[in-house]
Amino acid sequence: MQLGRFPRVRLGHLPTPLEPMTRLSDRLGGPRLWIKRDDCTGLATGGNKTRKLEYLVADALSQGADTLITLGALQSNHARQTAAAAAKVGLKCILVLEERVSQPTEAYRHNGNILLDRLLGATLKYVPRDTQMVEAGERAADDVRRAGGNPYIIPVGGSNPIGALGYVGCAAEILQQAADLGIRLDRVVHATGSSGTQAGLIAGFDGMQSGVRVLGITVGRPRGVQEKNVAALVDETWAHLGLKGAAPHDNIEANDAYFGEAYGIPTPAMKEAVQLLAETESLLFDPVYSGKAMSGLIDLIRKGTFGKDENIVFIHTGGQAGLFAYEPAFAA
Repeated sequence: MQLGRFPRVRLGHLPTPLEPMTRLSDRLGGPRLWIKRDDCTGLATGGNKTRKLEYLVADALSQGADTLITLGALQSNHARQTAAAAAKVGLKCILVLEERVSQPTEAYRHNGNILLDRLLGATLKYVPRDTQMVEAGERAADDVRRAGGNPYIIPVGGSNPIGALGYVGCAAEILQQAADLGIRLDRVVHATGSSGTQAGLIAGFDGMQSGVRVLGITVGRPRGVQEKNVAALVDETWAHLGLKGAAPHDNIEANDAYFGEAYGIPTPAMKEAVQLLAETESLLFDPVYSGKAMSGLIDLIRKGTFGKDENIVFIHTGGQAGLFAYEPAFAA
């Protein structure tokens, strides 16, 4: 895949561990479960966006940018990691944050990632729900230009062909770790939202002809919309990598049965999954992404979807800081 030819700034603690979840596997009586600890990437409590930011920040620096601008929901893990990356390399940072969750609590508005964004020195710009976020980012960039600065806009979730390179690299990392452990991987499961993690994994696993299946559990969009978004970004990433032929689409799967009422709204199954992972594996999962995706994996195992001898890797995309913004949801 020759990822070394793409500019990259080292921000994360990589490779992250690949660990067995033996107690959870035993509790569920299902397949052999593993966890890829991308909550351990090390950038201001870590998370999956760090891998994307290594390539995006390198691109920003190559263009002489002095300000990173990115977009997300109020409790965006991506926004927090972008603020941390900016601080790490000495850039300014503006976060355009959409008040996407209706009737937010005081904890949601002021704790969790918001607290960390402020500590990291980012400028926060709040916009109402259903704002056209691309246009909001452009307006923030225009303000920077008028002040004599040079902005670099990172899309929601860092999800473009440059950012997706981080998860092409993660696919290669997982395959090497599995080989070192002497295990055959059957499937990788993760939370899918802005599509960059899923597109990068698919481009990586399929580009290396690994045979590993990728299952995204959606956190806010219906299956048809999510799979269309992932397919478009797989195509762009495949072309960016310079791989020959059309990108295969038969490994694109998004399950939309587990995000509940809407993005960011807790579900009983999510709360059960967060509690179960804490009790069995001492793992802290976030309420918006990894918690809902794990609730999907648990339910699918209980339904007998997977073979008992399969090796399934769940990618922990981080976001534990969000637990503190959702404390009322876990108080009862």
